[in-house]
Amino acid sequence: MGGFAGGFYMATASVGTAVGARTGALLIAAVAERGSAAQGWSRSDTLLREADSARNLADFLHFLCILHGRYPGIVDHAAARIVDPGPRAWVAEAAYAFAGERAYLARLAVSAGPVPSTPGGAASDAAVFGQRHAIEMLAQSERHGCALGAAMAVILDWAAIRFALDGAAQRYGIEPPPYAAADTDRIAGVADGFTAGAAQRALLFGAEQVLVQHYGLLDLLESRAAARAAGQQA
Repeated sequence: MGGFAGGFYMATASVGTAVGARTGALLIAAVAERGSAAQGWSRSDTLLREADSARNLADFLHFLCILHGRYPGIVDHAAARIVDPGPRAWVAEAAYAFAGERAYLARLAVSAGPVPSTPGGAASDAAVFGQRHAIEMLAQSERHGCALGAAMAVILDWAAIRFALDGAAQRYGIEPPPYAAADTDRIAGVADGFTAGAAQRALLFGAEQVLVQHYGLLDLLESRAAARAAGQQA
């Protein structure tokens, strides 16, 4: 999928083969094939239901707050960059919707309590701060389409992350708010305005890089859970 370099995961997949295909379909396929749902941790029993799930969820929520819990976030940064009327209308609505998701995430993190002690904790924090910096750079890119692709990937992939958030909410007695921002038809339609060429490649690049960071975060969290389990058995 990608390699770990300089504190964050870097994508190795090329979007060069995307030329000539519909951008929206390529975007939706990338989310399904290379996003959080494909990694699997956000739906795992170890995270959501097994004996150590309380600590695993606290860990999950803590690091997700590092990546997406502060304002301005990725979608907000993208909204400040996009001037085309169609994409601008969508990203403004997405930024508003994601503000609600930040509030939901913060409420869950407070309910979960402190991050569990885990071997290599300082390195994990540094890695996720590096990931956040990487996706913030994407969302502020001057390449036409890149910031929009990054925002679209966050909104679409959040639907998979939401599975774990809603599982945490059930545990803490919190009513999950609706999440309707990931309207795949609308997002694909906006993305289709970026046809083959540099803008299409930039949009898909921005999206795929965000997916790599999400996938890498879940890999890290899964590894941290395994390290805690190993420590208990030692």
